Amino acid sequence: MTHTPAEQHTTPTPAELREQIEHTRHNLGVRDLADKDATARTALKDQAFRKAADLKTRAAKAASQVQDKLPSPVKEKAAQAAGNARTAMAQAGRVWEKKAPQSLQDKTAQYAHQARENRTALLAACAGFAVLWLARHRTKS
Repeated sequence: MTHTPAEQHTTPTPAELREQIEHTRHNLGVRDLADKDATARTALKDQAFRKAADLKTRAAKAASQVQDKLPSPVKEKAAQAAGNARTAMAQAGRVWEKKAPQSLQDKTAQYAHQARENRTALLAACAGFAVLWLARHRTKS
């Protein structure tokens, strides 16, 4: 049987295309690669959580050691300063509520909410700024 050029180059049907795609995926092991990728991501995530927990434990231990080494007068002064700061903040909050316009209070509350939601990014930015500031001032002196 002879084939005409039109018969040799027919357009495959959607079902044939799906079958070809599935065959190619099987040959390339796409599913295996996807499974390995997911496994690697899970392992990396677990490792990050373990590292974070370890760092948190170390930080708590270091803070405890520092507190244990502080003399009692220093601890008392720090507690007193913290109490004074809380009192001053409460007083400033009451003055703010009485004297600041409502629109300004609303805008400030909105910014505070955004800062709380993006705390990590904000702290990272502040830490970066502090490092740059310290590096600049260190080179001047």
